[in-house]
Amino acid sequence: MSAPDLLYSEEEEALRAAVRDLLTDHCDAPGVIARTESDRPHDPELWKALSDGMGLAGLLVPEAQGGQGATHREVAVVVEELGRAVAPVPYLTSAVVATEALLACVSDEAAELLTALASGRTIGALAVALSVGPGAPYKPVRYEGGALHGELTGIADAVAADVLLVPAEDGGLYAVDAGADGVTVTPQVSLDLTRPVATVTFDGAPARLLTADAAPAVRRALRAGAGLLVSEQLGLADWCLTETVRYLKERKQFNRPVGGFQALKHRLAHLWQEVVGTRAAARNAADALATGSPDADVAVAVAQAYAAPVAVHAAEEAVQLHGGIGMTWEHPAHLYLKRAKADSIAYGTAGAHREALAGLVDLQAP
Repeated sequence: MSAPDLLYSEEEEALRAAVRDLLTDHCDAPGVIARTESDRPHDPELWKALSDGMGLAGLLVPEAQGGQGATHREVAVVVEELGRAVAPVPYLTSAVVATEALLACVSDEAAELLTALASGRTIGALAVALSVGPGAPYKPVRYEGGALHGELTGIADAVAADVLLVPAEDGGLYAVDAGADGVTVTPQVSLDLTRPVATVTFDGAPARLLTADAAPAVRRALRAGAGLLVSEQLGLADWCLTETVRYLKERKQFNRPVGGFQALKHRLAHLWQEVVGTRAAARNAADALATGSPDADVAVAVAQAYAAPVAVHAAEEAVQLHGGIGMTWEHPAHLYLKRAKADSIAYGTAGAHREALAGLVDLQAP
């Protein structure tokens, strides 16, 4: 088997440039901070530009079902740029996780919903707690008489969702309209205000069956979420490194640039090495998912175990090395630190992925 080409293709670089230009025009830091202070953390105009204007919501959806028929490599590029901007849009949860769950379902209902998600006019969310990793147990709700009953917590982007994909105790995966009678979405206090979580309560909510076997669909969705979250962490860490280097070149102390001090050079060089390693891990995970590699589970586990602490470290260094300004609400560094911290427990912690990796490669603890 030949080694995967982890370099970005010309098409991927062109996609990156287009997404970055869009985010530069529509997703500035003051605007994101202002949204976190409002009761509408998501940016519907930015989401419309990404989905309607560029067709990015349907990248993973086959062309025959209204999508772009692209692969996880292209999606990884988009997610990386969204991470660089800490963009307050439900892209990972709808265009990746919910979409992957539907791709695993073989039913007319799932196909119709998949086309709706590909257009971006419908936003989906998998009703599994954000902290649950691939293969980990998740909480189902009770299905009785054509309706769902129960409560789920920690559901990412549920406040923005039009439809929820809900696993039930009977083993099925059901679609529930978020605005239907019997559905209550209650925002929870979130560390990352750009990706809010919520408690979802079902009290006789009407449900439509997507598949009688939810487990493979949920696992596929969570694996893709974990694997492509690494690209978000990469974009986040790369922004932190780039902006910190730029600031230390401009900030002067004792009549010389702060970046000229050897101790800070060493810290930044170490961080640069970590970011480069994260890029390799992220690209490998995206390529493994795109090609359906038999080592995809290993690639995702390795990438998540490595990337999560790197993103947190990069954000912490950005806050500290920006000095007093890095501690202020007006500077965007806190957005990146909060997103990095939240991402470190999303779709499984680094420790959980290391434990999963040990089982995958038969490397058990003594």
